[in-house]
Amino acid sequence: MPDTSPPAAPFRSTRADLISLLLGLLVMIALSTWWNQRDSIEVLPYSTFEQYLREGRIREVSVGRQLITGQLKVPDAEGRTVVVAERVEPAVAARLESFGVPYAQAYEPLWLTELLSWVVPTLLFMGLWYTVARRVGGAMGGGMGGGLLGIGRSRAKVYMEKQTGVRFADVAGVDEAKAELQEIVDFLKNPQAHGRLGGRIPKGVLLMGPTGTGKTLLARAVAGEAGVAFFSISGSEFIEMFVGVGAARVRDLFEQARAAAPAIIFIDELDALGKARGAFTTGGHDEREQTLNQLLVELDGFDPSVGVVLLAATNRPEILDPALLRAGRFDRQVLVDRPDRLGRLAILQVHARKITLAPETDLAQVAGITVGLAGADLANVVNEAALVATRRNGDAVTLADFTQAIERIVAGIEKRHGLLGEAERHLVACHELGHALVALALPGTDKVHKVSIVPRGIGALGYTLQRPSDDRHVLRRTELMDRLAVLLGGRAAEMLVFGEPSTGAADDLAKATDQARDMVLRWGMDEALGPVAYARERPVFLTDAGATPTPAESTGAQTAQAIDDAVRALLHQAGQRATTLLTTHRAVLDRCVTELLARETLDEAELAALTGVMKGVMTGALAGSTSRALSVTPPPT
Repeated sequence: MPDTSPPAAPFRSTRADLISLLLGLLVMIALSTWWNQRDSIEVLPYSTFEQYLREGRIREVSVGRQLITGQLKVPDAEGRTVVVAERVEPAVAARLESFGVPYAQAYEPLWLTELLSWVVPTLLFMGLWYTVARRVGGAMGGGMGGGLLGIGRSRAKVYMEKQTGVRFADVAGVDEAKAELQEIVDFLKNPQAHGRLGGRIPKGVLLMGPTGTGKTLLARAVAGEAGVAFFSISGSEFIEMFVGVGAARVRDLFEQARAAAPAIIFIDELDALGKARGAFTTGGHDEREQTLNQLLVELDGFDPSVGVVLLAATNRPEILDPALLRAGRFDRQVLVDRPDRLGRLAILQVHARKITLAPETDLAQVAGITVGLAGADLANVVNEAALVATRRNGDAVTLADFTQAIERIVAGIEKRHGLLGEAERHLVACHELGHALVALALPGTDKVHKVSIVPRGIGALGYTLQRPSDDRHVLRRTELMDRLAVLLGGRAAEMLVFGEPSTGAADDLAKATDQARDMVLRWGMDEALGPVAYARERPVFLTDAGATPTPAESTGAQTAQAIDDAVRALLHQAGQRATTLLTTHRAVLDRCVTELLARETLDEAELAALTGVMKGVMTGALAGSTSRALSVTPPPT
């Protein structure tokens, strides 16, 4: 991704301020030294100096413009060897001497010297105060260069066309969203043509979708394509410790955008600013409401015909205030979802421009084994593959490097330094092959890509890597039951070989239980309970990491017990199915365990050779389909 950070002007400003401060301190030290030296010399009256001359006490005289200095032959009563007097014109001295009175020249500084003695210290003090105020203001989160005095100013970063460095050609995998935003670009380039029939451009466009799908990149691409000023700010930057600051910053942001029109205002993480009013009672609630109210007022008040368009991004639209989403504010809501196979291929091709690919590397195969990964995940895969190739001193990135990079991202870093004893290695091998053999035997599961007993990541003592062969969005009950059997296959293998379960199946049981509860509570897949949705909606938008489904508050005690019984029955049925499959092919399991202990890793081809007997007996072909991403069956913990 090109570097879009603004130039390092703050650094240059800080360096100039530091030099000015040092020069000011040096001038102050020099003036102070001169003044102290002047005051430290005792100046005698000129008449006394002449008396010393008449008495013959002075050996040598030095005459300056204002002072006359004499070296004494013998120190006087006060121990002085040098005496200094203000110089007096000879004619004036002779005249005054005739009257027999002491006389000396009065020191009268020049008007410029007098002026500088007041102005220079004042200017130095003001410069020092300004520098300190800027430092304190910056540390406390002041506005754009204003410190405490500019705290109400917008903190938006302004990027001009040449600074965004992003075009639609740099954004891949979200063709539908790009098509929606192309109309915004056309309007900013030619607003008269779009308004000739009385229509108007949407005031606001809300980009929503999971994290890492390219919402911010899309907004910057719109600004880059249109060639207009781009104001980028996060929703959390509006809120400060001072009451009223957020509303002031909203006003200032829109004023800056109008002055720079045509322009785009982009607010990232809108949910930090636009949470539903009254739903949250934490600290700063009133300040957040005032800021949101000011944003609503600005959305109502500004005219999009002036060439200012508001873009915002969020991955939690369900918590936004309804007033923010109504027509006339954010008129258009664009979903930026995870890419499909073609989208993933396009994203990989964009990021692969920066690395050296081997001629035989087929990115389509990489796209096929990265189902469910977002754009940011795919960029990380390409970068990790390049690093893997660099570590092995390769000349180009190969498909094997991509495979290793995906395993590293999904399962973690390999650990090969005696973490497991022989007994544990045998247990882990049985557990992982239990998952793999059940997945190979059943048709509704993902294709098994690799089985390993090499520890990876945090607490991962082994893993079974499965990859889907296609994108799936809808699953049948039989496919879900197959997946439940795969999740419980590790525990079934442990029971079959060792006669008792281990703690290694803890995460398997948690995932299997969640899926079984989904089948009963959300998808109505229990005949006794019927087609009823008993669970509340999950609070997290567009992600698999939602809360565990629980029965709604209106569910009675008897129904809740029936739900628990149905979930338990599904898990028991899946566990028995996995046990039956492994018992039928115990010889295959033992043979695979022996090979896995010897090699530590078995890939797809090696598994196919070892389990050829199963293919002819079981009804499951090596087919795989899922709507989820690359999954790693959890190892023993």
